[in-house]
Amino acid sequence: MRPTIYEAAGGKQGILDLAHAWHRRCMDDAIVSHAFSHGFNPDHTERLAAYWAEALGGPSEYTDSMGDESFVVRMHAGNGVHPEMDERALQCFVVALDDVGFSNNTELCNALKAYFARGLEIMAEYPNSANDVPGQLPFKTWSWDGTTLD
Repeated sequence: MRPTIYEAAGGKQGILDLAHAWHRRCMDDAIVSHAFSHGFNPDHTERLAAYWAEALGGPSEYTDSMGDESFVVRMHAGNGVHPEMDERALQCFVVALDDVGFSNNTELCNALKAYFARGLEIMAEYPNSANDVPGQLPFKTWSWDGTTLD
């Protein structure tokens, strides 16, 4: 049986390492770091890793104790349209894949890049206001073949 993307990425530790690497890259980027300029949760990367882990086939730690899809989308809503920031965030993610040693697995990198790019689109669906985000959005999981809704 084929492993989940979560398993192929090294499970909890692999996803946590990726979240830390991506966050470091974002903080070093003059454009992307603006998203964090008003502060962020001190355990942001751990929460992000739990979200990514669940979305990529890991345990439901995020939705069990931290929030749901509507909560996540609301955190990113109401910030207008920012294609340059999104592109730079994706570039930071691609470099972070190299930082954690995933670049030797093309299939894994391609799946993770596709997931991240789609995530950027989802987080940009409500540019005007967090109040526009409906409640109880389905949590979006990602498989090797693309997104599936649970």
